[in-house]
Amino acid sequence: MKKIFSALLVVILLTSCDLSKYKLIREYDFETVFEKSEGTETATYRQVIDYYKQLGDAFPTIQLVEYGKTDSGEPLHLAIYSPDEKFDFDKLREDYTIILINNGIHPGESDGIDATMMLFRDLAQDSIAVPKNTILATIPVYNIGGALNRNSTTRTNQNGPKEYGFRGNARNYDLNRDFIKADTKNARSFAGIFQKVKPDIFVDTHVSNGADYQYTLTHLFTQHNRLGGELGEYIQQKMMPSLEASLWENDWEITPYVNVHNEPPEKGFVQFLDIPRYSTGYAALWNTVGIMIETHMLKPYKKRVEGTYRALRSIIDIAERDQVTIKDLRARAQRKYLTERYYPVNFKVDSSNVSKIKFKGYEAEVLTSEVTGGKRLKYNREKPFTKEIDYYNNYVATDKIEIPRAYVIPQGWWNVIDILKTNEVEMTPFKQDTTLLVEVYHIEDFETQKDTYEGHYPHTNTRVSKTLDSITFRKGDLYIKTFQPAVRYLIETLEPTTPDSFFNWNFFDSILQQKEGFSSYVFEDLAKKMLEEDPGLNEEFKEKKNSDREFSKDPEAQLEWLHKQSKYYESTHLNYPVFRVGR
Repeated sequence: MKKIFSALLVVILLTSCDLSKYKLIREYDFETVFEKSEGTETATYRQVIDYYKQLGDAFPTIQLVEYGKTDSGEPLHLAIYSPDEKFDFDKLREDYTIILINNGIHPGESDGIDATMMLFRDLAQDSIAVPKNTILATIPVYNIGGALNRNSTTRTNQNGPKEYGFRGNARNYDLNRDFIKADTKNARSFAGIFQKVKPDIFVDTHVSNGADYQYTLTHLFTQHNRLGGELGEYIQQKMMPSLEASLWENDWEITPYVNVHNEPPEKGFVQFLDIPRYSTGYAALWNTVGIMIETHMLKPYKKRVEGTYRALRSIIDIAERDQVTIKDLRARAQRKYLTERYYPVNFKVDSSNVSKIKFKGYEAEVLTSEVTGGKRLKYNREKPFTKEIDYYNNYVATDKIEIPRAYVIPQGWWNVIDILKTNEVEMTPFKQDTTLLVEVYHIEDFETQKDTYEGHYPHTNTRVSKTLDSITFRKGDLYIKTFQPAVRYLIETLEPTTPDSFFNWNFFDSILQQKEGFSSYVFEDLAKKMLEEDPGLNEEFKEKKNSDREFSKDPEAQLEWLHKQSKYYESTHLNYPVFRVGR
């Protein structure tokens, strides 16, 4: 009798717990703002965070955590969906495919914010197929400052929602240009999240328009040549076609991101090159597969959100199916750059290797503008077409860098060191003053952008020369081995000739200015003595005056040239202060 009573008690208690949980869930309203408005509105930042908090309270498969601050003063959040109710990424990484979704990098492009809220709810409620081997993590709103700067006008041509956030963050930075230079707290907190999650697949959700065409959805995968190797081939040959096929089977069509501006797409277009300043380009430095879902801003908001939702589900399906393949290819990619001698850089379009895609567009007409009197482009939606067009999706590296054994950074460059630490770069400080034979770069030439760009005047077309020298480093200077997971990140940021190097982002501009000079009336006598005592220098000086007309007319330039040949010229001028330890 005791056993029967105990069993009944257990059943009553379990039933009571289930009813309590059911009652708790019923207390929440999990219909999103998007759904309540019938697809015309997007949630505010507060509504988004409250929604995920409620999901976390109601469902054990969802957790919401804070990771660092943003420029707005608000914390950055990470919502996690784990079908097995496990949330320790260090323990999950081996057995699960991890997808990280970033939403609201441009808060006016809010499609992904609403789509991901519904996706997390539907997964938690088991109302859609639940992945068995995939962990889903999302940054609900990345650009919080921009989301709080809500308006209805700044997305000039966008078809909904009624209100939305602003592209610039709390300090007016475009966060999708900040992943390397990390001027914002947002970017530094993001790096912390990325290094904690270490995703296999990274998805960034966007809205764009450079032309009018029939598609609601476009995709922008990490450029396969730049990602390189078998992982790049997997994106191009299997993952991209799989996403397109999955969407087709679910009554959605998608095309590569239409990389044109005021030009008809049927002329052909180039695949966007996502260098490391961009989110998927940054992800590639860690051999993570990057995907941007770009909806078309002229399509109705409801349709755009629904398309993003379906695309995310298709990506989850691919992650489930290809888990072993993706894990294996990422591991191989990591080993590749630990053993390769050279690293390819500075990619350019391979115009000789053109792909063909079927494209659904609208006929474009060039008319006389009734506003300006000039020519204007107009798309005729009454004349849709399907054409085979050129798609330039192959790139080649125009240069290569020999991968050093290590880099050395003097501790005085703490601005760079802080960013390296944020990205979990392994660094070892010298325990005592240490002399090493190192390769030293000298900045020979560069061009500087005339207009400000994201708080900088970036350099381009940087050229360097390289010499060997024996340098004594101080105790506390940092020795950074390249035999570590951050190898690609180190090369892309510390090699001055790469497009998104710290040098090209102005982190080392102080070395470009000469600090010590001379007084001409004093140096004249020293210069005369130098020429008298060094016939070779005298001959070189005469030759330069004969061959360079402007130089021959400029006494100050002549003295400057001679000063730079003298022992008085500071040796550190234009010497790049990151040193390479050869192989």
